[in-house]
Amino acid sequence: MEYRYLGHSGLKISVLSLGGWVNFGRVSPAFDNGINYFDTAEVYDGGKSEIDMGNAIKKLGWRRSDFVISTKIFWGGKGPNDRGLSRKHIIEGLNASLKRLELDYVDIVYAHRPDPDTPMAEIVRAFNFVINQGKAFYWGTSEWAAHQIVEAYGVANQLLLIPPLAEQTQYNMFHRERVEREYTSLFKEFKMGAAVWSPLAGGILTGKHNEKIAEDSRLALEDNAVMRRLRDGLLSEEGRIKIEKIKKLKAVTSAQLAIAWCIKQPNINTVITGASKPEQMEENIQAVKLACRLTPDVLKEIEDILNNKSSSQFNFRDC
Repeated sequence: MEYRYLGHSGLKISVLSLGGWVNFGRVSPAFDNGINYFDTAEVYDGGKSEIDMGNAIKKLGWRRSDFVISTKIFWGGKGPNDRGLSRKHIIEGLNASLKRLELDYVDIVYAHRPDPDTPMAEIVRAFNFVINQGKAFYWGTSEWAAHQIVEAYGVANQLLLIPPLAEQTQYNMFHRERVEREYTSLFKEFKMGAAVWSPLAGGILTGKHNEKIAEDSRLALEDNAVMRRLRDGLLSEEGRIKIEKIKKLKAVTSAQLAIAWCIKQPNINTVITGASKPEQMEENIQAVKLACRLTPDVLKEIEDILNNKSSSQFNFRDC
């Protein structure tokens, strides 16, 4: 397994990581194959994800120094102070997460979304407070706009506090703009880390939906708004164009290729994958080996098929 430093820290994490709710059967083969980074959130399955992950870690009997774990704070419940990034919820939310995980600390705590109702100084101070208490080593952001991350860095520098270490964001062959264009200056100026999720675009890049939506898949869920949007998009004209691209890419299993492609992209530290059964985890792990075979010529062939590379920032001096 390949390991990379996360952002501007000395923390090393595996290029492939496991996220979401997990059980012993999925965590064990992941760890046995060198995966050391596991991600969850207080909102996943109403907190049960953290409980399951904690139980799996306890059953496996790992040394705490052998794995890296992160959780995310924003949606903690239905109470008036159970949501957002107030100092109150960041502190209480992380305490509740640690209790469910049965851990003394997490390695990284992420702000699951930006909170325009809470002053940035309060957010930065609160994350630094839990770090100073020893309940987290680093903090990061998830799905924040570049200007919000810059503001957080500015506040941290002004107050001599710890800035966010990494951004956890969506990234895949069909969702590229934010990582490849918006965050470019952040990678350069702040050495910000990137932990990316949804490398399979909600399952679309597996190829199993090429003919019709697989009935036993998450994409078929009617009560999930995210899956519903993805499904509607796949049934559109743009969706049909994507399916034709997927068919052209299918030299190996599409899932492995999609993950390997993410691993090979600049500035990506780890690719967070999910798995509903151990066999899927084993298949995802093979993507790391496949990534080694993606030469510049192969990547160019893939790029020619995708034809959606984000353009760089326009420089008026070149006019």
